[in-house]
Amino acid sequence: MDEEKRFRFTKKERVTGEKRIESLFERGRSFMAYPFRVVYVETILDSIIPLSVLISIPKKRIKSAVDRNRMKRLAREAYRLNKHLFFSRALKENESLDVAFINVADKTCDYATVEKGIRKALRELNHRIEQRNSAENN
Repeated sequence: MDEEKRFRFTKKERVTGEKRIESLFERGRSFMAYPFRVVYVETILDSIIPLSVLISIPKKRIKSAVDRNRMKRLAREAYRLNKHLFFSRALKENESLDVAFINVADKTCDYATVEKGIRKALRELNHRIEQRNSAENN
């Protein structure tokens, strides 16, 4: 089965490393896709993975560790099943995108709400990359 068709969320697809995470939050742009604030930055990496993700559920928003872990599981699952909505062909060669999904809801959300936010975020990322490409071409 083709790697893109498989619904997997591997370690390679995660934003890891202190420097990489710092650069994401220092240089990144953001927008809202409730229940997430989405921060993204374009990077040049040797990786074949076009989109790397970080999921953050702040303790400030959701106090209970059980609820935070549930929200992380829901967000990872929603991303895993919907990551195909991101069109990697919009990115230039040797370019990838680091994305952070940060929960802004003050209470836990159901799966439908989380999935809706992830889908909206991926569509918005596509739109912003296409806008940037069309602006560069003109």
